[in-house]
Amino acid sequence: MAKPLVVVSAPLPQDLREQLAAQTEIIDVPTGQAIVQTLGAEQARQVQGILCTVRSKIDRDLLAAMPALRVVSNFAVGFDNVDIPAMNEHGVLMCNTPKVLDGAVADLTFGLILCLARNLVAGDAFVRSGAWTKGAFPLAHDIRGKTLGLLGMGRIGREVARIAHAFDMPVIYHNRRQDSEAEASGLASYRERDALFAESDVLSIHIPLDPQTRHSIGARELGLMKPTAYLINTARGAVVDEAALIAALQAGRLAGAGLDVMETEPLPPESLLCAMPNVVLQAHIGSATVETRRAMIDLAAHNLMDALAGKKPVAMVNPDIWERRQA
Repeated sequence: MAKPLVVVSAPLPQDLREQLAAQTEIIDVPTGQAIVQTLGAEQARQVQGILCTVRSKIDRDLLAAMPALRVVSNFAVGFDNVDIPAMNEHGVLMCNTPKVLDGAVADLTFGLILCLARNLVAGDAFVRSGAWTKGAFPLAHDIRGKTLGLLGMGRIGREVARIAHAFDMPVIYHNRRQDSEAEASGLASYRERDALFAESDVLSIHIPLDPQTRHSIGARELGLMKPTAYLINTARGAVVDEAALIAALQAGRLAGAGLDVMETEPLPPESLLCAMPNVVLQAHIGSATVETRRAMIDLAAHNLMDALAGKKPVAMVNPDIWERRQA
């Protein structure tokens, strides 16, 4: 019996490649390269599985060109690269990698907060340049006692809230659904959306990118914030209207921003954000640790193998497709 044909467009360690090769026939497509155009029509029609990153666009055209496709496994927790309604219409299972990266993203969130409040990036440059020999570094700000606002209270948001308590930061949040367990345990207190922006000394974003959330944080929301407040984004760049954020920073309506994600990635060096001393930038590295990335690719690869073998994957975005197949 012929092995199912799968496309791998994500970095795959050798041990996982050997496991996958024992069960499937692998076609490698460079990360971010258009899959169907790389394969050709006949080969595309035979593909049953895809292991990819968020740089691979999974849309109606791809699904139409791959009638045998059964599962797409994203090497990411986010799936804004995938047309989920189209996947459901074609009966294709969508898998991702939740939970395993929560701690790493939460840690980076607090790294950005500390860099902004304590001005650590400038402090490093101050020492390296020799400026310390000429005088003291300017005073920075405490975060203890400051209010942390979380827009989104999913797994990562809850992890950030737990870290915040170690810094004696009161935590407030807004979510589409209130988290009664978090409130009962004292982890965070609910606020209406506008109140969250107005009350937060640090506003950290933890919502997915979809048509409803794209540019949902714009001039109006930023205008509600304190001029002493910081905005942190480790979610997706396009949930923030970047032009409105730049305008708020330039006008002094916001004290600073810590961004691991931007609307355009990689961020071009001519971006105004790159010239702002009150902005800390990272290269979308929320999950970029050796340990976390290994856990992510392990889960992504096993989601793919399990789905093709008729075994229920650990993480599914559209589990109704799986249930429909079993029925």
